[in-house]
Amino acid sequence: MSYRYTFTVFTPTYNRARTLPRVYESLLAQTYRDFEWLIVDDGSSDDTKQLVESWQAESKFPIRYIHQQNQGKHTAFNRGVQQAQGELFLTVDSDDAFVPNSLERFLYHWNSIDPSVKDQFSAVTALCRYADGKLAGNKFPRDIMDSDTIEVTLKYKVWGDKWGFQRTSVLKQFPFATDHDGKFIPESLTWFALSRKYKTRYVNEILLIIYFDEASGEHLSHLNAKTLSGRLTFHRYVLNELISWLRVAPASIFKSAINFSRYSFGLGISPSSQLKELHSTTARLLVATSLPVGFLLSLRDRQRA
Repeated sequence: MSYRYTFTVFTPTYNRARTLPRVYESLLAQTYRDFEWLIVDDGSSDDTKQLVESWQAESKFPIRYIHQQNQGKHTAFNRGVQQAQGELFLTVDSDDAFVPNSLERFLYHWNSIDPSVKDQFSAVTALCRYADGKLAGNKFPRDIMDSDTIEVTLKYKVWGDKWGFQRTSVLKQFPFATDHDGKFIPESLTWFALSRKYKTRYVNEILLIIYFDEASGEHLSHLNAKTLSGRLTFHRYVLNELISWLRVAPASIFKSAINFSRYSFGLGISPSSQLKELHSTTARLLVATSLPVGFLLSLRDRQRA
């Protein structure tokens, strides 16, 4: 497939007219110019549309704006992937900023991958820092390394926000899971599934600046009917698909066993039904051992709700 641009810089947004200018200013400052800015507005009621139209009238780079009824970030993301005209899909949240040579550096690292194995790769991922200068999470084990999401998470214990692009064609193979009831589905589920087929080049360069928007509304850390089901889905996936990583990352896998039981109890799922959802004897033993802790945590969750 041929693309019009090297990058699609994609921003899903909802009532963020007050913070979107940070993204716009970052794009204006980019040293690499072969990109489009694709905005999917998930039902904003503020003046986002008017703001974007003012930029479209003056901008020296293409800006496309799509408005849809509020359906959630995952739906906006999937729509953005389908509409993208760039070969490389880079998501930027509507309240973040990035350094002037971000696109240039991403492309440099992408082009540095050996052409003979490049079809095995889907992404380049870099570091982030907060507005106060503090690094988000930790660094990768090496300044430049080739790995995947599962390995860097479970083996190398990399944590914290990271930022990078994916090939648009690959994202079309792995759309974000959505639920017709509006339940939250963790993005990690998609990244884990994708990483079982494609590699990522990881680089210890800080390219994104993270800001916190206190007025952003309901946070996904709040446990409710929408988030419990999605979290349960993620930990079920870990126990059924990644149980072979138990020896490498016992603490992570056992934590998933506890949370699988915790969120199951939160949704009223009995212990026997929990065990039936697991494919291996090892996973069932882990969850059986975790039941008391999972139950106690579910009671705490109810008290905090």
